[in-house]
Parts: sequence; structure tokens; C-alpha cells
Amino acid sequence: MKSPLLTLPGAVPAEGVDEGVAAHYGDLFREQRALADGTGFVDLSHRGVVTVSGPERLGWLHLLLTQHVSELPPHQATEALILSAHGHIEHALYLVDDGETVWAHVEPGTQDALIAYLESMKFFYRVEIADRTADIAVVHLPAGSITEVPEGVVVRETPYGRDLFLPREDLESFARQAGPPAGILAHEALRVEAHRPRLGFETDHRTIPHELGWIGTAVHLQKGCYRGQETVARVQNLGKPPRRLVFLHLDGSEVHLPAPGTDIRLADDGPDGRRIGFVTTSVRHHELGPVALALVKRNVPVDARLLAGETAAAQETVVEP
Repeated sequence: MKSPLLTLPGAVPAEGVDEGVAAHYGDLFREQRALADGTGFVDLSHRGVVTVSGPERLGWLHLLLTQHVSELPPHQATEALILSAHGHIEHALYLVDDGETVWAHVEPGTQDALIAYLESMKFFYRVEIADRTADIAVVHLPAGSITEVPEGVVVRETPYGRDLFLPREDLESFARQAGPPAGILAHEALRVEAHRPRLGFETDHRTIPHELGWIGTAVHLQKGCYRGQETVARVQNLGKPPRRLVFLHLDGSEVHLPAPGTDIRLADDGPDGRRIGFVTTSVRHHELGPVALALVKRNVPVDARLLAGETAAAQETVVEP
């Protein structure tokens, strides 16, 4: 979905997964500072939107998701995962129930596979699943924003701000009164600062929730059975995940950021040393400078100096070893 807000002054289109919205509007750091101060908005209209309605929607979703949602109160935000039978992360859903319908936004392009899975699990449950991506746009208002939300718009409120499920036809008129726009790069910089993982960025085909700190926020450990629960319980009770998420402070003298997938090695071993992990997301932050999230082997010492490619990196622990 190509956003009409790409016609705003200064808009530079994003690439890759985030294609369809603006990477920035001409001043990356100004946009970050605005979001950090609680002003402006982020166009996330490229994200998929899926709804589940019907009287049995919460009980049915409770059987499929990692999160406890059978008694989810109306208007309370939560997030949840769908795992493979082996406990690997397949989908991440950002949810809210409005009292009649569960609304979820998901990573761009993942809604078709998600809906196919949900449809395959309907059986005789009284639920209706719909792809609303074509008519609903996700817009993010940062924490502290005083922007007025149009009447009737479903809102998902979190500590990081509010996600609005806005009719796509109203996107341009909302943008005119919502303050300065901020691009997806500013949004990503604040996500990395908050150590928040993102599906397809911090995950690969074998990622389990424990590696990214999703236990508690997206995975409820005291709920009933769901696909992949055996792996979650076994790692939680008997072992440790093979990898862990870390936050990296990168050498600011380097011109280029290490790209996602860049090998990480121990600094003492040099650039030809053994690979111990890889960069997942790297950004330039308005206060912290160049920073990144990365996955490293669990047994990497928490005080070890690292190299991301040829860039020196100091680590902060996100997931305990």
C-alpha cells in the first residue's frame, strides 16, 4: 500500500519491508526529537490490519496465541505471537479489542499468511476473520501526544504511544491537523532505543521468544496449551535460549552503519575471528549516536568488547545470559 503522505514536502520513500511510507521528511534527528517530545505522528499505513469478530473471538484466539486473551478487557492493548510446532516465531500481532472486534496490526505483507492460518483453525467457532489493510491505515502518536483522535477510531494505547486504526480515506485530513510528520526511520530509532524487537528484523527462521525478551510482554507463561508451548515451557523451566538480544553502542567515527546481518565477533579476536552473532537493526539516534540491536550467542561475556563487521561496539544486556 503506497501512502498518499509520500506527497508531503520533503518525503523520502522508505525501502525494503517498509516500502510504501516515508523513511523521513528531510530531517531525521528533528523528527526523532519531536517524537521523543510527544509531538507529531508516524505514518504506518503500510502495515497489515486484521480483524476477528464474533462472540467466541477471544476464547478462540486464546487457543492460538501465546498471550492470555480469553478475558482481555475492551480497549486494553496487548501483543502476542504465533509459534510453529517447534516454538519458532512465525507472527507477531499488536492487539486491542473494542468490545465487539479484535483489531491487530502486523508486519507489512504478513497478513495473508496470518489470515490463511487463522482460517484453517476456525473449525466450528463463531468467528469472522477479515483483512482490513485496504481500508484501514495504522498511524502512531507518540507518548505524551495531545493530538485529538477522531471519533469512532479504534485506539491501541501503550507506554510508547497510541496506535490508531484510522479509515484510510481520512489519512490525509488527519495528517493536516496531527502535527509534523516523522518517518519510519525516526520510529525505528526510538524502537531500538527501547530494546523492542521486531518480527523479520530481530527474528529469523529459528528464533524463539526467550531470545528477544518477549516472555511476559507477548508470551504468558500461565495460560493453556497453544502450538509451540512445549518449547516455551522447556526452555523456561529447564534451560536457556541459545542466543540473546543485546543493545550495541557503535563507534561513532564510522561513516556507515553495519547493515543487518553483519557478523559480530569478539574484538580481541579481530575481524577474522569466530562469528558469535549478527546485527539485526542499526540506526542513528539523535542522542545516543549510532546504535544497534543484535543477536549473539548466549555464552558471550556481557562485558566483552565486540566488532560489528569492522566497527567497534560496546554491548548493553537486554536478555540476561
